[in-house]
Amino acid sequence: MGTSYHITLFNRTPINSSNELRLSKQVSGLLQVINRRMSTYRDDSQISQFNRSTSLKWFSVSADFIHVVKVAQSISKNTHGAFDITVSPLVEAWGFAKKTIMQPPSSEQLNQIKKTIGYKKLSFRENPPALKKHNKKLQIDLSAIAKGFAVDKLSDYLISQNYKNFMVEIGGEIKVKGHAKDGEKWRIVIRNPHLNEKNIKGKKLLLSDIAVATSGNYLNYFIKDNVRYSHILDPRTAQPKTQPAMSVTVLHNSTMRADAYATAMMVLGEEEGQRLADKLGLEVHWSK
Repeated sequence: MGTSYHITLFNRTPINSSNELRLSKQVSGLLQVINRRMSTYRDDSQISQFNRSTSLKWFSVSADFIHVVKVAQSISKNTHGAFDITVSPLVEAWGFAKKTIMQPPSSEQLNQIKKTIGYKKLSFRENPPALKKHNKKLQIDLSAIAKGFAVDKLSDYLISQNYKNFMVEIGGEIKVKGHAKDGEKWRIVIRNPHLNEKNIKGKKLLLSDIAVATSGNYLNYFIKDNVRYSHILDPRTAQPKTQPAMSVTVLHNSTMRADAYATAMMVLGEEEGQRLADKLGLEVHWSK
């Protein structure tokens, strides 16, 4: 998925080298399976093949793929389109996909893109698992939800292997279980958006048995004519958010949902996002 991952385990007895190697191979294998299905960084992945297709017929994918899409679509509905996995052409148009020269696209270009995006233009079925486009140019991007899904998948695997105390992190999305060293809760630090990369001090959370996901606009952005355009794109307007540097952290039992809702909250902004969090009973932390 174009990012790194990290797992920390605390066990009553040391894990011997053979078990560590076996665990490492299993984790790597699980991540490779997810990559082959949902990573746009692979040309041969299911998502890349679906995006290249111009067919309006059902396109077969894995059951896990449909599970992620189903959750994504429900969150799109809950956020009235603030979260939308069909924004891929929009991300590319603004230059955030391939890190090309970043500049605002023309109004004409955006108007054309608006015709091809929208979560209602995508259908899914669970049996047999498949997706269907309602516009042949429609493309999807799971980068705001698939990392969270992968964290949940690895956490479930570790639990199945009787590990009770661990932290799993993929690209900044985190799930903690049990306790850390010396029986303490896991300490997660929310980076201050205004500090430089060498100084990441920020708000500290002491957590156990919960998932944490943060979305922010302070790393991936460009400035044009004194306007700050972040990679947080509003699918409803086809425009990037231009608010000052900030982030939002969402806590949830599901890392996948925390991941998606964090993105949605950034799109909605603090006032509207907090209202939604209150309505859904989500614990969120804003940093600015």
